[in-house]
This record gives sequence, structure tokens and C-alpha cells, in this order.
Amino acid sequence: AAPFGLHAELQKMSAQEIMDAKALAASKSHSEAERRRRERINNHLAKLRSLLPSTTKTDKASLLAEVIQHVKELKRQTSQIAETSPVPTESDELSVESAKPNGQKPVIRASICCEDRPDLIPDLIAALKSLKLRTLKAEIATLGGRVRNVLFVTGSDDDSGAGGGECCVGSIREALRVVMEKCCVGDESGSAKRQR
Repeated sequence: AAPFGLHAELQKMSAQEIMDAKALAASKSHSEAERRRRERINNHLAKLRSLLPSTTKTDKASLLAEVIQHVKELKRQTSQIAETSPVPTESDELSVESAKPNGQKPVIRASICCEDRPDLIPDLIAALKSLKLRTLKAEIATLGGRVRNVLFVTGSDDDSGAGGGECCVGSIREALRVVMEKCCVGDESGSAKRQR
């Protein structure tokens, strides 16, 4: 209940005066909310300024334009690093490319990214042996249950046929696809086991 004096004052006020008082209170409340919103925006803009390596612009539009350019550059650098780095991604990937060094047997770069599993490496070795390929170099990286294997292979020394030739790229791709699909099947049963 309102104090006696305030209650008496409210009774003396006309309906218009009450509406005006409410409008004034709402306006003050709105102004305060707007002031807090502007303050939050300015704080975020100040944080953005501090994150940029070097910014000379102080107006909001120029700052946002610089931030956009900086984010684009970071994305470009990230994709460049991802192309050269064997770090596994969250999606299954398979690529097979052929390169012909000067007068030597072709070298094939095969990359497979999938869920890690204990029999993955033996399956890869079996797939390459079945195609009579010799591994020159292997890069293996794991992260969070994912694995990326980058293999550089060529035809075996006793294979004078198409072991490392262009027609082998399709065979390697198919063999690795089978290994990768086995990963996916293995992953489904593995995830069911983890959920129990």
C-alpha cells in the first residue's frame, strides 16, 4: 500500500496527469535502455579495435570494414594452412593425385581422412599391397578420434607394368574408398557401443 501522503497526491492527480507521468517514466526507462545498448556496442567496438593488428580508423564504418578485411585474410590463411597441413577435418575426405618426377616412375599422393580405428593402417597396407604399390612416404595425423593419412606411393620395383601409372589412380581411389567406407561402418557400430 502507498504511504498516506502519496496516496492522497495520486487521488488529486487527473487522469491526464497520471498518463503523462507514466509516459515520462517509460521515456526515461527507454532512454536508459538505449544508453546501455549504445554503451555495449561501443565496448564491443573498442574490443574489435584492440584485436586488429593496426588500425588507424576511429569511425564505426571504417572499423567494421577493417574487421571484415582482417577476417577474410585470416580465413585465407587458415585454408592455406589446412591445404598444406595433414590435420584431420570433421568430414570424410579422399583424394588421389598423380605427379611425374623427371624421368622417374610416377609418384601418387593419396590422402584419406576418416574416423580412426585400430585396423585402419593394416587395411591401408593391404589395399596398397594388393595394387603392388610401394609406399615412399606416409604422414599420419590424428585429432579427436579422426585421422588423416597422406601416402606417397609408386609402383613396386619389380612391377614394370602400370603399377604407378595413370590408370592406377582410379584403382587407388577405389581401394581407399572401400577402406574409408569400412571406417564409416566401423564408426556406426563404435558409436553405438559408446552410447551404451
